Amino acid sequence: MAHVKATKCAFQLPPSASMRRNLDRRVERHTIVDVVEELMENPAVSTTALATSLMRAAHTRLDPNPLIDDPWGDRLVPESMRDVFRRDALARMDDKARAQAQISPDAVLDESLRRSAAYPNVITRTRFAEDALQVAVAKGIRQYVLIGAGFDSFALRRPAYAADLEIFEIDFPATQNLKVARIAGCALTLPASVHFIAADLSQETVAAALARSSFRTDELTFFSWLGVTMYLTKPANLQTLKSIASCAPRASELVFTYLDERVFNAESASFGEMERRVAALGEPFLSGFNPGTLALELESCGLQLLEDLTGSEVAARYGRLGENGLGQPGFSHIALARVNQQLG
Repeated sequence: MAHVKATKCAFQLPPSASMRRNLDRRVERHTIVDVVEELMENPAVSTTALATSLMRAAHTRLDPNPLIDDPWGDRLVPESMRDVFRRDALARMDDKARAQAQISPDAVLDESLRRSAAYPNVITRTRFAEDALQVAVAKGIRQYVLIGAGFDSFALRRPAYAADLEIFEIDFPATQNLKVARIAGCALTLPASVHFIAADLSQETVAAALARSSFRTDELTFFSWLGVTMYLTKPANLQTLKSIASCAPRASELVFTYLDERVFNAESASFGEMERRVAALGEPFLSGFNPGTLALELESCGLQLLEDLTGSEVAARYGRLGENGLGQPGFSHIALARVNQQLG
């Protein structure tokens, strides 16, 4: 975590009695619909990006053998949004459970995040992507592009192997602006090798966004595209894959997550619950890929599939299917691909 200067930041404090009373009054007058409406007051800021940041931090603090180390996840999320997530968790409890939970509101939020169906995937995909990045750096890759970076804290906690990386974070302007503001609010100074590129990828390609920065198209690059494809249409996903292959030389690599598209027509209770919750937050699932045809689709985009794992398979790789397990449904996938044809 060198490369970052920190003076002070707003840390979470133990809840006072007045805080608990205020939270109690807010929950009494907030239904789950009220909570969702509050989350959507600024719909341009990704609610799921905020939640995944909190999940990474909760895992770091609470898991007895954490797969990732993210001490920044809590601090990048404004306290006002953490409060909204707490009330969301409390609003879904019965009266007795809520009264007990309000003794420790922060614990309520942590428990809610760790029980989320998305939590295991958030943790394992982060570890898998950064393990793949470390291997890529050892092979000479010197640029790292995070597509839909959200509140990922890699640039803040940069490990030693990444000291010489040029890092490019691409995200929707409102989400990225909030992240940059939170970094500044924590009195942090990032190195000049970290580049923020605000972009609406529904309006311009990854290649076009990178062309507005110091990104070099002749340098080997590692791309991560985590927790994004399911929120885009299939044509938009294919366009992004082609754009990646068009702006990076052969042997550049990409890690991305996706949903098995067949789950949209299956009767899966766990998927149905996830689908309803993200839709309520204004970020509905739109598409997936078929694992059986993924290699051919990637080939048509100038990419070669190297590895494709289900959520449970990646959890098993890290020995996390038993106690403190991070096993996931079979419809969740993470894939590693290599650019094998630079498309024009």
